[in-house]
Amino acid sequence: MSQCRTDSMVKEIKLSQRKGAYKIEAKVLMVGEDIVVLIWGGPKPHVGAVALAVPRPSLKNSTKISATSSVLTRLGHKEDEIVKRVSESISGALNKVVVVSAGIHWDDIPNEDIRIIQSVCDELTHRMISEILKRGI
Repeated sequence: MSQCRTDSMVKEIKLSQRKGAYKIEAKVLMVGEDIVVLIWGGPKPHVGAVALAVPRPSLKNSTKISATSSVLTRLGHKEDEIVKRVSESISGALNKVVVVSAGIHWDDIPNEDIRIIQSVCDELTHRMISEILKRGI
């Protein structure tokens, strides 16, 4: 699923990705030249972690763009790895400042299902980048 809404200052894309019982949703806001991403899933959406990624020349190859991020994580939450990976991927791919907030929660899920959720977030990240590029925003 994908939708796009545009007004004079903010452009918005909403996406979702499902694997088995796990549906992850995302809203991408283009705010001026910057990007804000909200990611949630499960019956209890919330703010679990937030990352700010800033593009920079890659440390391995200065002709490529990478990103550096700072992460804030709510006590007891595990979304820090997701927001770091998503924010740095989008920032590096699009050469934009990116903020990502995520709150994903299902009760008592096993470790292998956490890996499934991480892979869903990775797939969703690739779709976000593709949609932003496709729409030229």
